Amino acid sequence: MKAIVVRDEAAGTAGMTLVERPEPSAAINDVIVEIHASGFVPTEMEWPSTWTDRRDRDRTPSIPGHELSGVVTALGYGTKGVSVGQRVFGLADWYRDGTLAEYVAIEARNLAPLPGDVEFTVGASLPISGLTAWQGLFDHGRLQAGQSVLAHGAAGAVGTMVTQLAREAGAYVIGTGHAADRNKALDFGAQEFVDLDNDALEDVGGVDLVFDVIGGDIQKRSASLIRAGGTLVTIVGPPEARPPDGVAVDFVVESDRAQLCEIVQRVRDGRLRTNIGNVATLDDAVAALNPTERRTGKPIIRIRP
Repeated sequence: MKAIVVRDEAAGTAGMTLVERPEPSAAINDVIVEIHASGFVPTEMEWPSTWTDRRDRDRTPSIPGHELSGVVTALGYGTKGVSVGQRVFGLADWYRDGTLAEYVAIEARNLAPLPGDVEFTVGASLPISGLTAWQGLFDHGRLQAGQSVLAHGAAGAVGTMVTQLAREAGAYVIGTGHAADRNKALDFGAQEFVDLDNDALEDVGGVDLVFDVIGGDIQKRSASLIRAGGTLVTIVGPPEARPPDGVAVDFVVESDRAQLCEIVQRVRDGRLRTNIGNVATLDDAVAALNPTERRTGKPIIRIRP
């Protein structure tokens, strides 16, 4: 099969190459999926799991990519919950070869059914962005109707999901980003926008939840805005700052079939829109994942027409 591999951590995405690799085989509880589309997160090149296994041993050349949509072609021994020929989407294990390939071996529990009226490119754009937003807001942030959310990176793949899910839950959403992000953030539902380059973040006033995708000074300044009992949720590592009278939580997104089903149902209902950027073929993936211009949405690699 064709696959993208990486070998050199220092080279990052620039070190990606398209090669021929053996098709994967299904272990116990595994599924083989013929991939139709794959999502990609540029920061994967900074994740230890891209380069080493759980025992910290080198596992290169490795296949990056963890979001997928496709069709089940084979089941491993004891696999339940999916069937051959079924359309699926999901989130592949961090420490296994990923989804920038024509086939992937993945645990069945990491997959959810992809309805026939949802395109494969849409399905592949949902797992990391959708689950990160859902888990940050509801599992860790305990968001309630009537609360306010400060959503950093509100025009990004995660930020647009945060904004939409928070609005649907009855929250008031203040988005942040660069000046060029204003219209997109507002289009996806932010009720206010803060230009982090030119506006005073502190003018926002008190908020109940900060969803942080930036860290550093912005995280520290945001922590001071959180009301008593509020929450700072971050996905950039252990918090560098904590609210004076609240909690700070960092987390790594996890696969969850029930949550994936909730997310894709919202897409079908028109309650949730995806933020897809450049869509490229596997043959053109290396160039597409090394853009010369600023990214404007989730990059998707279309593996099959």
